[in-house]
Amino acid sequence: RCGMEKLSVEQFSEILDPAGLNEGSIFGALSEDATRFLLDKGLILSVAAGERVFSAGDSGDSFFVVCEGALDFYKHHEGRRVNTRSVGHGGELGFVAMIALQPHSGDAIAATDSILLEISSLLFSKLHEQYPQDFGLITLNLSRDMARVINQLGNALVETIAPADSAPSLRLKSG
Repeated sequence: RCGMEKLSVEQFSEILDPAGLNEGSIFGALSEDATRFLLDKGLILSVAAGERVFSAGDSGDSFFVVCEGALDFYKHHEGRRVNTRSVGHGGELGFVAMIALQPHSGDAIAATDSILLEISSLLFSKLHEQYPQDFGLITLNLSRDMARVINQLGNALVETIAPADSAPSLRLKSG
């Protein structure tokens, strides 16, 4: 995390209104106390456009919420690398690797100067212990976000494999 700068909650609050986090999809409907808990205990990072947040193969023991700015995700698979999504305010990257207990499957690169909140698996567990209702809400929000991504990737797959002027039948292998 060479060029990333750690910010205190006070520095963060000078730049952004913490209440604004609740306008994003991941923190939507979370209590002020739970949001403050995550900011106090999480790692707030300022990253410059072009900086790498994580790389394919890095430990997936945390995820990153975009408080301001945007991140691009480049998925790696069998020697290929493709930008599969971009996330902005209130979105996240890294949750799938964390919840699957797997290393990251791609690179997260700051598309713009950004402020991120890193939530470790340990902090996520502590949120469950101390704010169970908010943990349920953030888990639901994260699940909705994953469902949207799965739908978008599925649509991109169909568009890539079966252009609008053709209707081939294709069966994907599982696993």
